[in-house]
Amino acid sequence: MALKIRLKRVGKKRNAHFRLIVSESSMAPSGRFIEEIGIYNPTPEEAEVRIDEEKALEWLKNGARPSNTVRSLFKDSGIWADYIESKK
Repeated sequence: MALKIRLKRVGKKRNAHFRLIVSESSMAPSGRFIEEIGIYNPTPEEAEVRIDEEKALEWLKNGARPSNTVRSLFKDSGIWADYIESKK
């Protein structure tokens, strides 16, 4: 069972919001998911990102692979550096 951390699109037309979810890689991004670990709202002037750092690190340590966009959000918030540091 391969796990992915990716974005799930929610919200209205032209007013997208995203949820960071953990799901099986075979599931559709808008389908079933295991756990929601944060939100991402890119529409305001300054993007709003709220991520539960403990849950994100736990899933990364358990082998979940982030998508490219989620990895960049993790890098901006410092979670990716903590994950790399914990691997050493």
